[in-house]
Amino acid sequence: MNLEKDIADNIRDIHDFPKPGIVFKDITPVFYNQNLCSRIVDEFISRFDNKPDAIVGIESRGFLFGFLVANKLGIPFVLVRKAGKLPYKTVSVEYDLEYGTSKIEMHEDALKKGWNVIIHDDLLATGGTADAAANLVKKLGANVSGFNFVIGLDFLNGENKLINHSNNITCLVHF
Repeated sequence: MNLEKDIADNIRDIHDFPKPGIVFKDITPVFYNQNLCSRIVDEFISRFDNKPDAIVGIESRGFLFGFLVANKLGIPFVLVRKAGKLPYKTVSVEYDLEYGTSKIEMHEDALKKGWNVIIHDDLLATGGTADAAANLVKKLGANVSGFNFVIGLDFLNGENKLINHSNNITCLVHF
């Protein structure tokens, strides 16, 4: 069985979402196939050179497989959320969007200095949010060991923003 083909076959294209001209890659059909989900988790884990100290998941689809990987490894799962969504004291990073800026946050006690972490999200597009998450990780004194994505939109060159944090960038399917 070819994992990349199986994932691609279960991704639904939604045209003109969230705005005209965009073809949104919808991963929700993947979740209907539990065997495929298990294979995805196992594949992410098989690509680690060393077991990370934590998985950092980016809101909100980064929580889905990121939590499953962390749970299977028996390590902490850390939430990165939009500003104002976390209940405890936070650290934040502001980053540029196509039009304007955004801010993401993490609890100030979520990571320990020197920890090696993997940052996880469902899709790598321009890399802006993952880059901001990496800056949050570094702000807390932890190290970015790599990035995991189910989907990579290679034509947007998101890896270029992430390579200065880690050259360990996994995308299970490429478009």
